[in-house]
Amino acid sequence: MKKLAIALILILFTLAGKSAYLLIPMDDTQQNHLKAYGIAFWVLQQEVEVEWLLNYRGGSFMCKYHDLIEQECVIRGVSYQVIADAQSTAILLEIADPQVNMDAVKLDKAPKMAVYSPKNKQPWDDAVTLVLTYAEIPYDLVYDEEVMQGVLPLYDWLHLHHEDFTGQFGKFWARYRNADWYREDVRINEEIAHKLGFNKVSECKLAVAKKIRDFTAGGGYLFSMCSAPDSYDVALAADGVDICDVMFDGDPIDPNAQKKLNFDNCFAFRDFNININPYEYEISTIDVDPVQRRANTANDYFTLFEFSAKWDPVPTMLCQDHTEIIKGFMGQTTAFRKQYVKPNVLIMGENKALNEARYIHGEYGNGMWTFLSGHDPEDYQHFVGDPPTDLNLFPNSPGYRLILNNVLFPAARKKKQKT
Repeated sequence: MKKLAIALILILFTLAGKSAYLLIPMDDTQQNHLKAYGIAFWVLQQEVEVEWLLNYRGGSFMCKYHDLIEQECVIRGVSYQVIADAQSTAILLEIADPQVNMDAVKLDKAPKMAVYSPKNKQPWDDAVTLVLTYAEIPYDLVYDEEVMQGVLPLYDWLHLHHEDFTGQFGKFWARYRNADWYREDVRINEEIAHKLGFNKVSECKLAVAKKIRDFTAGGGYLFSMCSAPDSYDVALAADGVDICDVMFDGDPIDPNAQKKLNFDNCFAFRDFNININPYEYEISTIDVDPVQRRANTANDYFTLFEFSAKWDPVPTMLCQDHTEIIKGFMGQTTAFRKQYVKPNVLIMGENKALNEARYIHGEYGNGMWTFLSGHDPEDYQHFVGDPPTDLNLFPNSPGYRLILNNVLFPAARKKKQKT
């Protein structure tokens, strides 16, 4: 009888300790951070809840164990640990301690993703579409016609490709006006504008910008990089004002355009000056001057702020990373001058020495937006015509992790920042 009792105890102990959860660490032990986000997204697609463990081992993920999830981790080369129910409980108890800056956020539904991007081939890549593809996260492409047809409410998340919403075609005219790709881009955008009933591309882009504004106000999540953030705000500020010179829209700029700008229309910026010189690359003074910046590949970094996970879950989610120091990277918009950032905008990443904001966030209506400056986190100075970055070489990129934080965030967006 005694031996039988011991055997029963051993069986019960084994069952109690049976592995029941799968932990995906996101600290330096993770061999592929970027594909780990894809695993979390895939698990949500299977209608399995994921716990995002904020500030625990770099913002790890945890879910109920299933052999199919384990197999997917193996296939995608993502590090994971199979842990017992008791271990998962211990982790959650550790995180719940009010003395530690951690929290657990439940992700319960895979967001529906859209990327605003032209259908014609551009001579540059887009970091967001690169990393979505690499992480195997599905998305739909939409552009002016789809936006004006009213498709945006069908999506939870929208990324703005490196667009110029002012209708000045990125101000590439001075350098590339004779290039085939530039002429084709102008032709296609003019064709779309006329098809939609607009006389000018700038009028079409403004109408699209307003649709995107309405999407955000209605509860959507907006993310954009490089030239899209500042050109978007400039376009909204110039509602009803001609800021395009003759080579862009066929007639001169309004000589009083600067005085007519309405900064109340903007999401993030105020009091900036537009750049009306068609021979200069910049759209406005929001972007820093790359020539005057005292930065290069050796010293260009920005720092992420640390937020309270339990009281400020939104920025905490958006800043999850295995390092607080991020390598800087240039772009058509390299960094936001802090003097033009609205006071109610949350700065999440900055280069304090240069007085630059790099990563900012805010609310608009019932929705939220995040702007990240720069073009490609792993290509310091990406030029027109350069090949796309091979993310197989950068599976642990801290800069690309910021993009993917924004991708997963809408799955938990009901848990808003506490006030």
